[in-house]
Amino acid sequence: MLSRRTILKQAVAAAACSSFLDLANVVHAAESAGVPIATQQYPWGTFYGRSGKDVRDLSAMLAEVKSCGLFAFEPIAASPEHIQAVATQAKAIGLEVPSIYVNSSLHAADEAKRSIDAVLAIAAAAKEACGTRIVVTNPNPLAWGGKDDKSDLQLRTQADALDRLGAALRENGQQLAYHNHDAELRSGARELHHMLASTNPDHVKFCLDAHWIFRGCGDSEVAVFDVARLYASRVIELHLRQSHGGVWSESFAAGDIDYSKLAELLAGLESPPLLVLEQAVEGKSPQTMSAVEAHTLGRRYAQQTFSQWASS
Repeated sequence: MLSRRTILKQAVAAAACSSFLDLANVVHAAESAGVPIATQQYPWGTFYGRSGKDVRDLSAMLAEVKSCGLFAFEPIAASPEHIQAVATQAKAIGLEVPSIYVNSSLHAADEAKRSIDAVLAIAAAAKEACGTRIVVTNPNPLAWGGKDDKSDLQLRTQADALDRLGAALRENGQQLAYHNHDAELRSGARELHHMLASTNPDHVKFCLDAHWIFRGCGDSEVAVFDVARLYASRVIELHLRQSHGGVWSESFAAGDIDYSKLAELLAGLESPPLLVLEQAVEGKSPQTMSAVEAHTLGRRYAQQTFSQWASS
């Protein structure tokens, strides 16, 4: 399975030279149903990877995103130049870019300063190019693919850097959304909780990825709702992914996590979170649908599930 960082490298290599598609024959999908649904770049890379399609062809990917009835695309942004190229193509196709995902490394002081500067430069370019208001980041987990967890010193350094980054983004009229994977749920979920418990809620918001919480806590739906209750007031974005028996599904639908319950739990928020499909596939996932088929079905199910937010 392609990692998010691998997909990023491939996208960057092609962004500058990608040509626009003729959109005259692009079939635009069904009604919006009053609940706009976005998608993240990562799942498209996993679908493209398994089917042998060129993940670097961003213009073709965006045309397919649009055909699913999705209103926005969250790119994995690598540089100001990269986000400019993405913004140009997204505008040409009629997609918004209200959020971006930017990798960062914040647990070592020297590296954190460089990473903060890089994220701020990308975020500023995204705001100018397409009015991006949410900047999602997952500080590089040492445990990703390995056995090491961060030390207490590294966690304190990271939280301080995350707070400073969020404060700087806020001054630019943007919001930082902390994102985790399963590694941050190890050792009593101390990394996840420290990033949220020790930072200023005005500076650091939360991108709730329910399935990484689920998987990181041993496939526990209880953990998903506990985290949602604890940090509901900070949730400004939801990444939507489902599984059956712990294995990622092809499309976002009913499964291991009761998203209707999650929708009810978060329905009272003053501002509804941005809903972003991130229904990636992995090795054991079924192989019966294309990316377009899966995302079209997933968009419809997400709109039905979160329909109570339509009047928000």
